[in-house]
Amino acid sequence: PAGRALDIGCGTGTQSVYLAQNGWRVTAIDALERPLARARARADAAHVDVQWINADVTELGALGIEPGLTLAFDRGCFHGLNDRQRAAYAAGVTALAAPGAILLMMAFAPSRVPGAPSGVKDTELAARFDAWVLSATRPDSQGEPSGPMRNVPRHWYRLTRG
Repeated sequence: PAGRALDIGCGTGTQSVYLAQNGWRVTAIDALERPLARARARADAAHVDVQWINADVTELGALGIEPGLTLAFDRGCFHGLNDRQRAAYAAGVTALAAPGAILLMMAFAPSRVPGAPSGVKDTELAARFDAWVLSATRPDSQGEPSGPMRNVPRHWYRLTRG
């Protein structure tokens, strides 16, 4: 059922708008203003309300977001963060999530592609999100990305907050 959602690294807001169209109360965060401007226009065109926040995803605790989120959604943010940033992200999401909340994350696997995100393994997610249960993992079935990342595996992870 729809509840309160956080779209982490929302970019141009495609998923945020989709969630809002389906009854979710959405807060969306991205560090770049240009994609957020496109996201705001997308939401306006769809006639939905989304709370857009221009900020660093590693500072979730300082943004005044009310705890009790039932869904956190990350389509390609966490896998590009460094070790310190990942720790802050995990702590911030955990503090905001209600018991039983779901974290859906799409991430590239680790690779040696120059300039690529560092990627993530399910063992790291289980360790970093120790208050959560990694309940499902499956390959991403969307079309292959273009460019150098086309051969790097992508996976969806579903974690449930204990």
